[in-house]
Amino acid sequence: MDGAPTNPLQAQPLARAQAEVAELLSDLIRIDTTNTGDTATGQGERIAAEWVAGKLDEVGIGSQIFESERGRASLVARIPGTDSSRPPLLVHGHLDVVPADPAEWSVHPFSGEERDGYVWGRGAVDMKDMDAMVLALVRDWQRTGVRPPRDIVLAYLADEEAGGTLGARWMVDTHPDLFADCTEAISEVGGFSITVRDDLRLYLVQTAEKGLAWMRLTASGRPGHGSFVHDDNAVTRLCQAVARIGATRLPTVLTPPMRAFLDAVSDAYGVEIDPDEPEEALARLGSISRMIGAALRNTANPTMLDAGYKTNVIPGTASATVDGRFLHGQAEEFERQLAGLIGEGIQREWIVHDQAVETTFDGPLVDSMVAALKSEDDGARPVPFTMSGGTDAKSFERLGIRCFGFSPLRLPPDLDFAALFHGIDERVPVEALQFGIRVLDRFLRSA
Repeated sequence: MDGAPTNPLQAQPLARAQAEVAELLSDLIRIDTTNTGDTATGQGERIAAEWVAGKLDEVGIGSQIFESERGRASLVARIPGTDSSRPPLLVHGHLDVVPADPAEWSVHPFSGEERDGYVWGRGAVDMKDMDAMVLALVRDWQRTGVRPPRDIVLAYLADEEAGGTLGARWMVDTHPDLFADCTEAISEVGGFSITVRDDLRLYLVQTAEKGLAWMRLTASGRPGHGSFVHDDNAVTRLCQAVARIGATRLPTVLTPPMRAFLDAVSDAYGVEIDPDEPEEALARLGSISRMIGAALRNTANPTMLDAGYKTNVIPGTASATVDGRFLHGQAEEFERQLAGLIGEGIQREWIVHDQAVETTFDGPLVDSMVAALKSEDDGARPVPFTMSGGTDAKSFERLGIRCFGFSPLRLPPDLDFAALFHGIDERVPVEALQFGIRVLDRFLRSA
């Protein structure tokens, strides 16, 4: 028939984007961007940034690549909107991933294998899935002539998994002009679903994240022969402090986003929630309750120990690293809590210390998120929450940008999503990626 589309991918909106997103994600996973925290031993993000640049260039979108150190590359591109008088929206993601041991996985972690309706590999959830969804969407827009209502600044960043010093923080410090006119931003760990029942799913939109307080504790003592009696042992002193930290559960503190989240859980499940002991009710959420529960209090977890050089020598020093996280408005209280747990005779130094971030769940941008989710899922109920980890939002918040976690995924009810972050057999459903593209398209066309 005259006028009928000859290419089946042109028969429906976003068909090409939904068709290619899994392949884009697989290709990106195959680029090993392992971040060990040390440029000398990590893989670097340069190849991945160049790959993204090539995919953008294929459809006529220009970009710039910036290196903070050799191989530690970030990419920035700008998608022109129809109204240049409006402030741009920043859409950012990171290219680096945490290490993975192939011996522990069902598939090779850098294979990008598509199997059983999932794309498997390191970064499939954190966060090359969002990188691929955004890339597929803007490529589709460029091919079909779609322009968003305002400019969109795309940023694919290095080093997020080690605190962003060589990525977002470096970009903000050295190239703030690229983001200076942005007022709002979206990125990872938000917009994913928790199934309550067949006709109701909570979609968690990140409006806050805990501050980072990674620290090194060092105890000193009198060195000597291991066969003598020693009352001044650095290892003993350090271990006592580490044991106190690891065994202590800090008090519950309900911040505004978590109060709103608990209210939504209470209403959705029809249960009363004790604000002093909310974990019992949160258990209804399944495995994601571990992530949510950690956002109800400050936390400190010992992660590494280092002491001594020979079995029969008592060392003069011993050290440990602790992963500390504090809620918005809790930085000073967290330091007081730490001081009481660490005790005397131990020095503390910060490895990474960065602020907590929090915004409100309201305004036109949030309205657009809610509408986009509900348009693609009649059972969607978007709710705010605080993420227990950290993202590059900490860097962009310094520029006055209002930051959200909005990487929309409709997930199978039985998927242990929380376990996939930095976990073994990390994977994401292909249907969830396609859902995310449709939601992002609706959102970005109205934001």
